[in-house]
Amino acid sequence: MLARRASAAQGDSPAMTTRYEPNWRSLRQHQTPRWFTDAKFGIYTHWGIYCVPAWGPNATWYPYRMYREGEPHYAHHVKTYGHPSKFGYKDFIPDFTGANFDADAWADLFKRAGAQFAGPVAEHHDGFALWDSAHTEWNAARMGPKRDVVGELAEAVRRQGMRYMVAMHHAENWWFFPHWRSDFDTSDPRYAGLYGEPHNLDFPLRDVEWDEQDKPSRGFLDTWKAKLVEVVDKYEPDYIWFDFGLKAVHEQYKQDFLAYYYNREAEWGRGVVVTYKWDNLPPGVGVLDIELGKMPDQAYHEWITDTTVDDGSGWGYLRETTYKSATELVQYLVDNVSKNGLMLLNVGPKPDGTIPDEAVTALEGIGDWLRVNGEAIYGTTPWWTYGEGPTQMSVSGAFSDTREKLAYQGSDIRFTVKGNVLYAICLDWPEPTFTIESLKTLYPGEIRSVELLGNDGELAWRMTAEGLEITRPKRRPCDSAFAFKITRNTSM
Repeated sequence: MLARRASAAQGDSPAMTTRYEPNWRSLRQHQTPRWFTDAKFGIYTHWGIYCVPAWGPNATWYPYRMYREGEPHYAHHVKTYGHPSKFGYKDFIPDFTGANFDADAWADLFKRAGAQFAGPVAEHHDGFALWDSAHTEWNAARMGPKRDVVGELAEAVRRQGMRYMVAMHHAENWWFFPHWRSDFDTSDPRYAGLYGEPHNLDFPLRDVEWDEQDKPSRGFLDTWKAKLVEVVDKYEPDYIWFDFGLKAVHEQYKQDFLAYYYNREAEWGRGVVVTYKWDNLPPGVGVLDIELGKMPDQAYHEWITDTTVDDGSGWGYLRETTYKSATELVQYLVDNVSKNGLMLLNVGPKPDGTIPDEAVTALEGIGDWLRVNGEAIYGTTPWWTYGEGPTQMSVSGAFSDTREKLAYQGSDIRFTVKGNVLYAICLDWPEPTFTIESLKTLYPGEIRSVELLGNDGELAWRMTAEGLEITRPKRRPCDSAFAFKITRNTSM
């Protein structure tokens, strides 16, 4: 077990005395910790057996689709490795070596990128745990890397001063593999620890990602909860991220675990957070996550996006994919923060534990930007409006990233606030003289000064009937998203 951290870190609630009961009314009393709402940006990793075939779209769903005739993954698997009856998903494990896995190097990169929290997907839908677990032999401490990945990253991330998170996808394992195919290893009870206990054997037509009639057994739910409790007890994560399989977990199991986790706050002396998708938890019990999507307008509750450094189809490592630019990711972060959101960015390492060069370049680019402009992001709150400008989202919500790519202009502006400072962040380089119309709401004499982060000295400005007119400098202080610091007089 990790050494106890004796005192609450800055940004935690000063008093954590609430005792949570396993019911929704009690669990809704839980407050999102200040450290989380201040952090704004975190990084997590999808690293598992699925990064060995590294073929997409969506590497993490290769184990699901390689067993489904008609899927391109099935055809690829047959051509590359042989029929699934001869070469199953478990047979990739020896090549998931982790030979170059270095938890400290990962954590150092994430810190340089400006992340305030980081951690791994501890178990994906595929049933392979990345920690030394007493509840499954199918884990990275015994097979593949033969390392306690979750434990090593917990120590490394905290050495860098970041909060530690784990993502748990294991509820979906119940539906993930076809147990009715007697010719596949997925139906063999010897491999039930990986593929899930054989069930639904008489209904091959239920070959779907989700079947609400096929509910998990008590044994499956007991193991689901036991793995979570084990991770909490051994690694004390500050943040647990749940994927969509959580919806089908029996309500009492969810309530029991959340009460257990939330009650650790008082013992640990620091706040914890849970995020979830869709309607998998009642409102107010945790923080909503929007996969590959954003809010179209300012929200009146905290929320977070999970997006990925690649083009949106990889999640895990793919040999052939494109990557987002640092500019695109910075603009994404700024837009989220202006709308009361956070950004969780995925990175998919290679089977040997190496992080792809393209991902490193993107992360270092975000870090370069945050070193100049971080004060306009970290610890900020939303303003009365998220922003202004001509570029508007036509689609929003989950997976909207994959349906629309926005090309922002210098007149697209996002706002954040800290104390008596309003930050107006132009998502591209503005015109030499430009006007911020939303600032017409300010009173005469309310502005004390205007600066550009990364630039020395104050800027020329004046209030007009149209808004705040600013003359920018000639030199760009960074590559994208330019933060103008507007300091207000607090008295009339």
